[in-house]
Amino acid sequence: MFSTITSAMIFGVEPVLIHVEVDIAQGLPGFMLVGYLSGEVKEAGERVRVALKNAGIVLPPMRVTVNLSPAGIRKEGTAFDLPIAVGILRALGHLPEDSTEGMLVIGELGLGGKANSVRGVLPLVKKAREEGYSRCLLPAGNEEEGKLIEGVEVIGIADIHGAMDYLKSGKRSECPKETASTKSRTGHGEEEKIQDFSEVKGQAAAKRAAEIAAAGFHNLLLTGPPGSGKTMIAKRIPGILPPLTEEESLEVSSIYSIAGLLSNGPSLIRQRPFMNPHHTITAQALAGGGNAAKPGMISLAHKGVLFMDELPEFKTSVIDMLRQPLEEKKIRIVRLGRDYIFPADFMLVAAMNPCPCGYYPDFGKCTCSLSKIRRYQGHISGPVLDRIDLCVGVSGVTAKQLSQKREEESSISIRGRVLAARKMQEERYRDKPYRFNALLPQADLKFYCGLGKKEERLMERAFTTMEMSARSYCRVLKTARTIADLDGSGDVKGIHIEEALEYKTGEIRRNLEGTKQEK
Repeated sequence: MFSTITSAMIFGVEPVLIHVEVDIAQGLPGFMLVGYLSGEVKEAGERVRVALKNAGIVLPPMRVTVNLSPAGIRKEGTAFDLPIAVGILRALGHLPEDSTEGMLVIGELGLGGKANSVRGVLPLVKKAREEGYSRCLLPAGNEEEGKLIEGVEVIGIADIHGAMDYLKSGKRSECPKETASTKSRTGHGEEEKIQDFSEVKGQAAAKRAAEIAAAGFHNLLLTGPPGSGKTMIAKRIPGILPPLTEEESLEVSSIYSIAGLLSNGPSLIRQRPFMNPHHTITAQALAGGGNAAKPGMISLAHKGVLFMDELPEFKTSVIDMLRQPLEEKKIRIVRLGRDYIFPADFMLVAAMNPCPCGYYPDFGKCTCSLSKIRRYQGHISGPVLDRIDLCVGVSGVTAKQLSQKREEESSISIRGRVLAARKMQEERYRDKPYRFNALLPQADLKFYCGLGKKEERLMERAFTTMEMSARSYCRVLKTARTIADLDGSGDVKGIHIEEALEYKTGEIRRNLEGTKQEK
């Protein structure tokens, strides 16, 4: 007696189809699971056996062998319980031979036979559709999530009895809907009110830099004394970012589904993520990985913002780990010979004080020695700083600015200009795999950021006097392209380059130069 059920698992962030092969034969009674299994998958044998017993189905005294194929991929997770149980029922003749044809089966079983929700349903159902499967049998708690993918019939079942009833008759039995225990997370939460730039008094230069960063998806570093509004500005950037496209929304929602953070609701994540890790975060928590590899914080910020407050307080190794994802927009994790690739197309927004006490270069307030300041600022390496497009100083706010009644520009007004610039980029790159100026590859830079003779001379002088790297040169041009888009200009002009250069030199660079001179 033999049967094969198609199931699936998440390998890093990629869905992989797994064939559950069940053989029941005469011989010494036993239940054996094979196929390069993790601990939780090995335990599936006992869960399935007891769940079937409590459902009134006792396994005969025969040898049951279950193979999860392909055997070369390590199987992880608890989603194989239900397909193993269905495979056994089919092999024993309790279900028709064609009952699982064209069907993907995933789900965890409790000892009482209840079907429990699992992670990663959204990308698994999407994979089933791509591979030509027309139906998905899964726990009722995952049904709404699975139905977000069109073109596949999603059948939610409450327990093993519900699965048997459907597979025998083709009719669904009524099952209670589970209440979602987790909320959809985008860092600031989709149900929370998005904070508005009108609440930020003064700081025109920092607001302008935030606008440019949002329009072109550029990396931004804010530096200034404590209480000057760096965090306030950073937390309001999501309110001026362009909305996620349908494709991006599905991509982000799939990552949150894999991480177990997608609510069991009828909608995808629509707002760009905003992740704000504490400075004590480990490299693994930020990058992802682990025994059962999960996306890290930078992958949860995919297509959104990763905000690193008090940047020098992070471990230097954690900050330097950002080099690859900032450049390649993905991160490769190797664990025990397994190679995982996690998406990491995020916009880095960071904030920092210029020194440990926060008041350098105001020597009337600063209590730090120059060596202490250099050591503090040295936590951010040159290669990481080179990958930041805009560095802007945020000065302290005066009592007069705080008490003034003049209304500051709202996020809605700023967002209007950002969306107009975004539209220009969409039209410009409509046949390209990238959508923002910050993602413009070097091969296309000359075509889309063509300069006149005057502008070329300006860039040549800046390259020499500022001792710029090739990467910095390219990033200045990309930033200038975004400034031109905000200005509604089809050409990158000298005024746009000058502003981009001012942001590239930045407050932190001037401070670093100042400590060197005073040395």
